[in-house]
Amino acid sequence: MPFQNPAPDEIKALLARVKNIAVVGLSPKPNRPSFVVARALQGFGYRVIPVRPALNEVLGEKAYPSLAEVPDRIDLVDAFRAAGHLDELVDECIRLKLPALWIQEGIVNLAAAERARAAGLFVVMDRCIYKDYVSLMA
Repeated sequence: MPFQNPAPDEIKALLARVKNIAVVGLSPKPNRPSFVVARALQGFGYRVIPVRPALNEVLGEKAYPSLAEVPDRIDLVDAFRAAGHLDELVDECIRLKLPALWIQEGIVNLAAAERARAAGLFVVMDRCIYKDYVSLMA
């Protein structure tokens, strides 16, 4: 069966229960979608944990080179990475036993998403977490 995103009520429940969101690929540039979305997530009350090599800090939060180096609990991984990089990201999420992966709008890797779901992760793909928050949680 082809990949299908969870139902809106399941996505709403996810957004209601998560607190710490690791944003993989978070750009320090204010005009980039990852920065805009992460700043909005902070405004909604989430703790954003930047994950991007070679950065020290973004949006007032310490940045980490990889998910494995984040010392705090991660409730959700929000991926702003090209589809070709999702396989290694899914491997890391599975290895770390992370509960949920959100693959941002415009990014599609069916095999990686299915593999993550088969490993027990809650997976949303090709959707914008900001747009879904506004439509489901407002």
